[in-house]
Parts: sequence; C-alpha cells; structure tokens
Amino acid sequence: MTTLLEKGIEAVRALPADRQDLAGELLLSIATSKPRYGLTSEQLDDVRLAMAEAERGELATEVEMAATWKKFGL
Repeated sequence: MTTLLEKGIEAVRALPADRQDLAGELLLSIATSKPRYGLTSEQLDDVRLAMAEAERGELATEVEMAATWKKFGL
C-alpha cells in the first residue's frame, strides 16, 4: 500500500460512518472497474514532466495563460 493511500484511509477513518461508506463505495468502484482509456508511455512522461515543473513552481504566468485562452477563443 502506498503512503498516500495509507494517509487517505487514515483520514477517512475520522469521518462519520455515512462518509466512510461513500469512500468505501468509491474505492471499490475504482478497484473493480476496468479503465476505459490508457496513456502511452510518451503521455506518461509528459505528465511526469508537468508534475515536476509544477512542484518546482514553474507555472505559466497570467500573461501566458491569457494568451493561451485567447488563442483558443476563450
């Protein structure tokens, strides 16, 4: 079991019973369902790169984001 999952389970233990049941239903749903899609190894590499950049604080500026939204007509 990963550390993150252990932390999540510990947090859920502190919830009221109805919320614990909801969390249990969600976990069972995730554990028993088949993924409808998957990422290629290249896409996974891109996700890892983006997460590392975010962790280092390398985020787009507001000006860069405004330009991106404008490019897509938003």
